[in-house]
Amino acid sequence: MTYAIDRIEAPLDEGVRDKVYPGAVWAVGTATAIHASGATGVLDPDRPEVRMRPDTVFDAASLTKILAVWSSIGTLWQDGVLDLDAPLGTFWREVTGHPLGAATARQLLTHTAGVPLRAQLKNLYGTDPQAVRDGILHEALHRPPGEAVEYTDRTSLILGYLAEHISGQPLDQLATARIWNPLGMDTTRFGPLPAEIAERCAPTELDQDTDIHLKGVAHDFSARLLGGVCGIAGVFTVLDDLARFLRYMLDASPAPVEAGFGADWTTHSLAIRTGQLQPARGLFWHPAPATSDDEDIWVHYGFTGTGMWLSPAKNQWAVLLTNKLYYTRDRQPLTDIRNRFRELAFG
Repeated sequence: MTYAIDRIEAPLDEGVRDKVYPGAVWAVGTATAIHASGATGVLDPDRPEVRMRPDTVFDAASLTKILAVWSSIGTLWQDGVLDLDAPLGTFWREVTGHPLGAATARQLLTHTAGVPLRAQLKNLYGTDPQAVRDGILHEALHRPPGEAVEYTDRTSLILGYLAEHISGQPLDQLATARIWNPLGMDTTRFGPLPAEIAERCAPTELDQDTDIHLKGVAHDFSARLLGGVCGIAGVFTVLDDLARFLRYMLDASPAPVEAGFGADWTTHSLAIRTGQLQPARGLFWHPAPATSDDEDIWVHYGFTGTGMWLSPAKNQWAVLLTNKLYYTRDRQPLTDIRNRFRELAFG
């Protein structure tokens, strides 16, 4: 596999010059190896002498939904202890008799469960973690399950709670023991980060309370409210760890130790599971924008500026990590760069 590295680097370098993000780290490869990678820009504009590096730690944001929740739910499914199509209320006492009890894990994974669209945890439920959990699990639905595809962070929070209920373990311990440790993802962890790891973390948005850019602490407010660990966000990771994860998804056989989920879960997830409803989605993953069914390219993004792509048909993956929130919440400039990067990575 050969890649036009100069062509890949050009739009990423332009993103630094245009202040879409301070810096970026990227890689592309197959099931067997990283075939090309690079870094551009700086870690922190306030310290221009510190360059962005391949081992820079990033706030993964919604990649948490894949790295911790999707993989843990897949582990429980492959263990045979979770039926994706059983109404939650038939086996989960916390939601029995409540509206959420009529929905299924599959509907949560496809964003068709009809749960409320905004998290708003503190405004609705306060700051006590148990009160938040009770509120999320007992809240009225936004619409009947199966009626529409509507992306919402609440689905991953609920699935994180479900994984904890079935496994009897906190989400961070479950993901570490069954996914990250077996795959050798040694840096991937929920925050807040210890000082020695936070030092090489890419800062994100300016915290209005402290007037300091968040670094080693999750940008996502829900994750911070819940102590750093939740299904929505909170994971920090590095390029090499994501490469290990995506390579395993393409081919689990070379892995020294089998992770909790395997090829069956990947195959089951990377297929349209929303029928005729739009936008089309698999299980948490969705087809990359402006790609064809034949290309078979799936993607998941993170709000901080992270993203990863996977194509079983092409036996390829790609990762682009940025800290675009350092400058702005405007999505379009990064969207354009992401789409160009994907075109070059899978072209």
